[in-house]
Amino acid sequence: MSHTHLKIGIILGSTREGRVSPQVGQWVLSKAKDRSVAYELVDIKDYQLPLLGEAEATTNLTKFNEKLASLDGFIFIVSEYNHAMSGALKNALDSAREAWYHKAAGLVSYGSAGGVRAAEQVRLVLAELNVADVRTHVFFSLFDDFNDQGFNPRDVHLDNLNVLFDQVETWAGALKTIR
Repeated sequence: MSHTHLKIGIILGSTREGRVSPQVGQWVLSKAKDRSVAYELVDIKDYQLPLLGEAEATTNLTKFNEKLASLDGFIFIVSEYNHAMSGALKNALDSAREAWYHKAAGLVSYGSAGGVRAAEQVRLVLAELNVADVRTHVFFSLFDDFNDQGFNPRDVHLDNLNVLFDQVETWAGALKTIR
């Protein structure tokens, strides 16, 4: 099956000042440039989403849902704060419903323990949103993949990232047939 018409959003899952998710997301995007699938960054900070339940539908919320609906799959850049996903990512996940349905997702996380605890929380929420998350998970250590200049991933992550791309693209293509 050809994946040439698939669109995958790389979701930046943090909005805090000083965040490194844009660096991680840019790295993922740079590694996807030669693939036959269209990848793009989707920064939840750009949408300034209201907290769920605190505001009626807003233009930003509508734009966010429209962006998600236009995508066939996702790669979430998940930061770990206090052993959990960021509140901004949880709010973004909750701020849409049908726009997530029947799509594929992969996880790229970072934190002192690779962000794996936060990533597992994201997986639980994705299951409720009918998003099929793939097995392969790329995780970065704050101690080994970051330095004084910022994000500096070890080459060992490239193999896992390519497997993640393959899995997300395959599942996104398959799930597109049921939407």
